[in-house]
Amino acid sequence: MDHSPPPRRKAVVIGGGPVGCLAALYLSKSDWDVELYELRPDPRAPGNSAFDSKSINLALAERGYNSIKVIDEELLNEIIKETVPMVGRCIHPGKGNFKGKGGGESQKYDVHGRHNWATDRARLNIMLLDWIEKKANVKLFFGHGLKGLDLDKKEANFEDRNTKELKTIHADFFIGSDGAHSTTRRFLQRYILMDYEQIYIDTLWKELEIPPDENGDFKIDGNHLHIWPRKDFMFIAIPSTDKSFTCTLFMPQRYFDQLGTSPSSILAFFTTHFPDVITLIGKDKLIADYTTNSAPSPLISIKCSPYHYLDRCVIIGDAAHAMVPFYGQGMNAGFEDVRVLFEFINDKFPGDLAAALEGYSRQRKEDAHTINDLAMRNYVEMRDSVTSRTYKLRKGVEETLYDYFPRLGVRTLYSMVSFSNLRYSEVVERVRWQNGVLNRVGLALAFGVGYALVKAVSVFRRARGRAAEQAAEGAARGVFGAVGLGVRKWWSLLW
Repeated sequence: MDHSPPPRRKAVVIGGGPVGCLAALYLSKSDWDVELYELRPDPRAPGNSAFDSKSINLALAERGYNSIKVIDEELLNEIIKETVPMVGRCIHPGKGNFKGKGGGESQKYDVHGRHNWATDRARLNIMLLDWIEKKANVKLFFGHGLKGLDLDKKEANFEDRNTKELKTIHADFFIGSDGAHSTTRRFLQRYILMDYEQIYIDTLWKELEIPPDENGDFKIDGNHLHIWPRKDFMFIAIPSTDKSFTCTLFMPQRYFDQLGTSPSSILAFFTTHFPDVITLIGKDKLIADYTTNSAPSPLISIKCSPYHYLDRCVIIGDAAHAMVPFYGQGMNAGFEDVRVLFEFINDKFPGDLAAALEGYSRQRKEDAHTINDLAMRNYVEMRDSVTSRTYKLRKGVEETLYDYFPRLGVRTLYSMVSFSNLRYSEVVERVRWQNGVLNRVGLALAFGVGYALVKAVSVFRRARGRAAEQAAEGAARGVFGAVGLGVRKWWSLLW
């Protein structure tokens, strides 16, 4: 009788960004032999400082935090050391109120003090690569582009970009995490009837930088995401561990075209719309960075489904649901993809990979499409609504109810997206429900005020024979008591 152990399963991860690295880590801890293939050179090699020539800084939120924690808490602790906590947004409305580090209006993310962590994408990627490379069952291959994927034969063809050699790799399972322009997704479409939607929004982005001050410290508050909202466009600044800010100008293409690249037009534009930014960056650096940094880049949103083929292949992260960056959930949703995927593989359908991928694909579609839509909507909030009184009032009411009446379950949409692990689709359902609650609260208050007015008239009539001050005192007591009674009566009717 043959007592030799069964052959180990082999998985290939295509794409070595943060999401692909986390998928490799989950696979390695689930007893798979793992090979990770990345098109670009190793970012840790001399001369390759980063995968990307430019990248919007990332915000690690609860979903991403939790997805790392459940697989490797030691890794999470190392990552957090390389981040900057952000407690909220700091809004710069452009009313000439800039006052150095105290400038702007702070809008805390959460009434209970929870925060996100600003992180540099390149540094995070390098940390993850270093971590998974230590695993005995993980091998890394850089400069290898996917040229073919035969899922029925369970084989992939990769080209070594240095030698031009074509390699055929056999594996039991392929995970595509190769970004918005995924080659894996393109090959997967040959095997399944995939619904696919791609949208480029009419907004481009350009990266700039606010350097540290002369003492090597932040020039403005280092624990906020800073936003300069200007209705049709906006400028943001995210803190970095070196005390600089990675900045991004988001603007429709027509404005970039009108602006051009002449120093005089650049200074005129920033003087008109972002005068304090000139002070923070410096005139010479602003002109130099604007004219030499990469040209404005497009923003893409992608939805597709399903994400898998039998037990052979699945796509995750931007390959499955690229989104615009305005909710700070792109990486977090990708990390959550990995956690949810392995809940299906290891917990819900152990030993049945086909059923696990089917269940994952069906459930995750609803959540991925939801966060894509929320990210689109949040651009309007960031560039415009954050300065409106209506937005501030509603946010204040929701936070007050959450703080003082937690049993009602009312929370801000942002809080549920960024500081919970609720499914994105469930978050939207809860928001619909709590909108009904808030409408009931408004009706209750309106009824209470009306009831109080009627009660006040009655009090004044009864007080005709009394002294004026006695009447006023009784009326005041009646009004305030009636408001509470009216609210309670109407509330009981509504519930």
